[in-house]
Amino acid sequence: MTCPICEKESAQAYRPFCSRRCADVDLGRWLNGSYAVPSTDPEDIEQALEEAAKSEPKLH
Repeated sequence: MTCPICEKESAQAYRPFCSRRCADVDLGRWLNGSYAVPSTDPEDIEQALEEAAKSEPKLH
């Protein structure tokens, strides 16, 4: 099996990745939203904006 990041042979300890570095690169992509599937549904966009507004800290 090859590493999905760099395509080298995967290592048993980090499977399916070849190293800790490639595993961290993949995690970083998940955390920054690179793997997100964009939505064209207006309801999803409106709901996301409402949720984001609720979670923002209030400045007083």
